[in-house]
Amino acid sequence: MALLFSDPFERLFHLQRNLDAFRSSDWLGRGISSGGAFPPINVFGQGDDFVAIAELPGIRREDVDIKVKGRQIRISGNKAVSYGEGASLHRRERRSGHFDRTLSIPVEIDSDRVKAEYRNGVLALFLPRAERDKPRSIAID
Repeated sequence: MALLFSDPFERLFHLQRNLDAFRSSDWLGRGISSGGAFPPINVFGQGDDFVAIAELPGIRREDVDIKVKGRQIRISGNKAVSYGEGASLHRRERRSGHFDRTLSIPVEIDSDRVKAEYRNGVLALFLPRAERDKPRSIAID
């Protein structure tokens, strides 16, 4: 009795095609916290406060909208990618269009004291913790 084995490379090519189709679909970016994974954001604590650093290369500061409420930070805007006159596009990896990211942090933010700095395509948000959210010491009578 002869056993027939399938070509392992054909299985790998099939897997690669499926992964490429999965990555190019919009399914990954349709969570409640984002309209895609752009811009990439790091958030870290600094004492009682938090700092969020977002990468926004090629985006003008007037094309970025920042909203802060409660424990939520929302960064949205538009990224334009332009090509010269008469250029024909052969490969497109730089995303363009509308982006929208919403993040939650574990403390309430004092939105009146939030500061934003934008330099060389990097946005820094300084997010002070609200006084009413800070722990208080209670004296025992």
